[in-house]
Amino acid sequence: MGIAVIVHIGGLIALSLSNIYVNDPEIQKIHQALMLLPILRLINLSMPIFFDTTLYTFVFIYGVLAIPVAVIIISQKHSLEQIGISMKNIGVYMVLSVPLSFILSFGEYLTIKAEYIIPDLSFENLLRLTIIMVFFVGLIEELIFRSILQTRLAQALSIGESLLITSLLFGLMHSGYGTCYEILYTSFVGFLLGIIFYKTKSLPFITVLHGFINVFLFGIIPHYMSSWTGL
Repeated sequence: MGIAVIVHIGGLIALSLSNIYVNDPEIQKIHQALMLLPILRLINLSMPIFFDTTLYTFVFIYGVLAIPVAVIIISQKHSLEQIGISMKNIGVYMVLSVPLSFILSFGEYLTIKAEYIIPDLSFENLLRLTIIMVFFVGLIEELIFRSILQTRLAQALSIGESLLITSLLFGLMHSGYGTCYEILYTSFVGFLLGIIFYKTKSLPFITVLHGFINVFLFGIIPHYMSSWTGL
């Protein structure tokens, strides 16, 4: 963890200093977007555990992270279209998000064998898990990786290059289980989310999809799999 903290602090300082010497405003905006990634990891690594369950820790991590995300969106003058604020086809997207999220989450479960972070599948616990995973984790991460970073990279590079870079960074930022398989799979999921965002320009769609992947991964699937194993 100590090495990780040093690496992320070094990356943050390097990106900050680079903006002093880079005169191209578009490159500066990309560097600012990239700065959100080490900030995310540093907040994650430094956040103490206040509760018996780690679920509430996500509120503190992503609640704090919402501040620099909002600062970048406002300072870089992102339009609503760039961010993906659209209710077009929202009904269809919400229906599609459930089966898609289950398929992707089951693949990730087979990859990392995640444990549940809620004690049971009561309505109250599922509602709490859904709210946190959709409106904190899903929303903030999709704003960072798709609305801000992918959009900025697509303006400087090709859409294919922006998708590859963003999805790889997405995978690296989700390397908490310490396996190459996890990085590869989450990079694949990030690539799919990037394509969906590029095609639909719908932040609500990918936010709910991302959130429900986590609901299945850290709630529903582990509980059912553990009960079947017990049988």
